[in-house]
Amino acid sequence: MKPTDLIRLLSLAAIWGASFLFLRISAPVLGPLTAAFLRVLIGALTLLACLAMMRVRWDMRGKWRQVMVLGVINSGIPFAMYSFAALWLPAGYSAVFNAMTPLMGVLIGALCFSERLTLAKAGGVVLGVAGVAVLTRTGPVAFSPQVLLGAAACLVATACYGLAGFLARRWITAQGGLDARLVATGSMIGATLFLLPFSAVALMRENTLPAAGPGVWMAMLGVGMLCTAIAYILYYRLIADLGPVRSLTVTFLIPPFGIVWGAIFLGEQLSWAHAAGGALIGMAVWLVLRPAAPAASASANAVASGPGRP
Repeated sequence: MKPTDLIRLLSLAAIWGASFLFLRISAPVLGPLTAAFLRVLIGALTLLACLAMMRVRWDMRGKWRQVMVLGVINSGIPFAMYSFAALWLPAGYSAVFNAMTPLMGVLIGALCFSERLTLAKAGGVVLGVAGVAVLTRTGPVAFSPQVLLGAAACLVATACYGLAGFLARRWITAQGGLDARLVATGSMIGATLFLLPFSAVALMRENTLPAAGPGVWMAMLGVGMLCTAIAYILYYRLIADLGPVRSLTVTFLIPPFGIVWGAIFLGEQLSWAHAAGGALIGMAVWLVLRPAAPAASASANAVASGPGRP
């Protein structure tokens, strides 16, 4: 790996790690559905501006419907889940749980897409579950139903990411491919349209917008422009240069950044549970992503092919 590629990989991990920090600031004030909607809206507008500046030709090859549905699964639902989790969980918790994405891809591949479940991958899933249990039961936040709800929301999000990888391969890649920038933009538009009615209902019940101060809006701009739109562009560039599996190593790097940002800017407490739970999940991801025969690595490639991240 070239030094420039390593710098970009670390930058992407730092950016995505910060997304949990920004949601922890904005979601409790705006409400989870409104925060998720504003995130995808800002992301979509930023990507549209980037495509216009890059003069990208809009040729969706008749795949608008597939791309927009993919956006619901890969962005709309996960972003809402992480916003709900931000009501109860520290940013570091959500960042660690996000590392379960490849493991969810393995389970979904085995259950729904006839992917081979090797002994190493099955062991990885068991280790990942153990890591989640360590963090929720012994972490700095007291074990409670709210912590369980937050953890469940994070796991639903990672399951959506895992499913989206396989759907992207089936709907997009296997049918002649499509410019990744168009996939990212189209999927963000789909997520925006999906979350619009839910956010509208939430705002009609309680208009939280006046309560949002400058810090909240700066957090929303950060998570929408930096952690969503710009991160997508950076991620796809890494995939082109390093390949999907090596690019997925960013999964190992996001939790430390998420934990550190939460500790520095939000004063979140650090504990050995972060290290223990994170290490177990990191080992689990390594078992899933380690070099293997082509047939055995199909799940990892499918997860990596999807455009969704935290």
